[in-house]
Formats: sequence, C-alpha cells, structure tokens
Amino acid sequence: MATKNKPNEIYITRLYDAPIKMVWEAWTDPKQVAHWWGPRGFTITTHKSDVRTGGTWNYTMHGPDGVDYHNITKYIEVEKHSHMIYDHGGNEDRPPLFRVTVHFSETAGKTKMEMTMALATPEIANETKKFIKKAGGDATWDRLAEYLSTTDRFVINRSFDTSIDQMFEMWTNPKHFSQWLAPTGFTMKFIDQQIKPGGSAFYSMSNADNMTMYGRIHYKEITRPNRLVYTQVFCDEQGGISRHPMAPTWPETMLTTVSFNEEAPNKTRVTIHWEVYGEATAIERETFKQAKPGMTQGWTGSFDKLEDYLKLTL
Repeated sequence: MATKNKPNEIYITRLYDAPIKMVWEAWTDPKQVAHWWGPRGFTITTHKSDVRTGGTWNYTMHGPDGVDYHNITKYIEVEKHSHMIYDHGGNEDRPPLFRVTVHFSETAGKTKMEMTMALATPEIANETKKFIKKAGGDATWDRLAEYLSTTDRFVINRSFDTSIDQMFEMWTNPKHFSQWLAPTGFTMKFIDQQIKPGGSAFYSMSNADNMTMYGRIHYKEITRPNRLVYTQVFCDEQGGISRHPMAPTWPETMLTTVSFNEEAPNKTRVTIHWEVYGEATAIERETFKQAKPGMTQGWTGSFDKLEDYLKLTL
C-alpha cells in the first residue's frame, strides 16, 4: 500500500511487535478494545459489536472531563486478518465524519498497520489533523502498541517534516539535542558528552525559578540513521545517581529506545519506547504506569519544541 495520500486523506502507519492474529483480535474483541481505544484518559463502553461486512460497532467514549461521545461505526468491508473499511464518527443524530481503510500485513512476526482516513475536502482534512493533534488522538495507536507489548512500556509517535538523516542529527548532535529535549519551561545544557556506543552524556536542566535538575545518559546502541538505545538516570551536581527531585518513587533507571522511520523523502516518524530498566519496586513500577498521561504531555511539549526548532534550522 503506497504511503502517498490524496489532499483530502490522512495517512497513519505503525509497526507492532506482535503477529497479525493478535493485532486483529485486539481490534475486534470488545474486551481488548476497551484497553486501548481512544486518547489517553478516555474509556469506552461497548453496547454492541458486530465486526463483519455490513455490521456495526455501537459504543460510547467517556472523556476524562465527564463528557460522553456516542459513536456508531458502520463496517463497509471486513476481511479477517487483512483489512477493514468503515465509516467513523457518526450516530443516529449525525452522519459519519470520515471513511477509514485499514490494512494489516505481517513480516517476521511483526504487523504493519496502514490506515487512511478519507474526508470530504482537503480543508476538512487539515482541520481534522489539527483536531486530532489537539485532542491527543494519535495516542490511540501508541496505546495499542503498549497493550500488545510483553513489557510495561510507554509508547509515543510523532511525524516531522524533515529527512531521516536530519532527524538523526537532532538526537545525536548536542548542539541540537539540547535545544528541544528539556520539558517546556526548562533549558538544557550538556556538561560533558560522548555520544557513541558505550559513551555517556552528563547534563543539567534549569527553569526560571532557579530549579536545576541533573541527569546522565548512557548510550547502549547508536545505529545511523534508524535507531538509538540509551538509559537515563537523575544525578546530583557531582554526577552521583539520585532520584527524581519531584517524584521520589520514580524508578531509578529508564530505558529509551528511539526508532526513526522514513515515511517520505522529507517526512520522518519518530517512535519512542520508554520503560523501566533493571531492578524496581512494585511502587516504582506503579508510579511509572500511572504517569503515562503526564509522559504524553511531557514528550508532546518536547516534540512541539523540536518541530519549531526544525523550522528555524532547515
């Protein structure tokens, strides 16, 4: 399936570390769908599910603010373990918002999902993109990755209008990395850095209230231009391992895996897998699990800064 889409279409692709049968069941079993469908903080109640050509899925999405959204998905075509076409966003009182086509393909035990959302006009497609971004709708597909994972991990994706080589440079050149990684309101400075396999980087992050945090990155893998793997710990000013200054039950060490995928010659998708590394208590693991909405907010803020920085540097 080609990645080039029409002006009135929104295209999304993801690669899941699970066989196609497992991914398909996660999509079609209401009990499993309840674990991942919708932006972070949303839950759903399925009233009826009949995933087949001509069938419907009747459900209510419950927002974190207490607002309910009733939806009736109408399936136009369903071929098991292959694809589905459905109309999304309608109910008894309103027509569907757009038509969705989803294709699934498996290679070496992993499943590629390719989704196209077709809207009435390019203008409506652009407005829908903005709405999805603001509502955190893309987190739905990150939540699916987390649900399918064999470990408790946090996943987030973001596509950027830049080449894969330029994006890799944004992550491995300290001059660029320090301009966008820090949380919103903080600035980052490298104290020392050896960005190479087996190397490490010691840094500080400060805000306008004179709060300064220190951390160290240890690089386990650097494979240009597709992959970075590193661990990260909080430190004191001398570089000794410490704990999160505002979350004492946060795990000591985190493992970050960054994948870069070329979606087009000048469009790159960044995928973050973030998980607890090494020994951790049950309380620390629960702290990590409960913090996922905050992680989404934090990484989104950093990605927004990266998006703005790319506009200045390209």
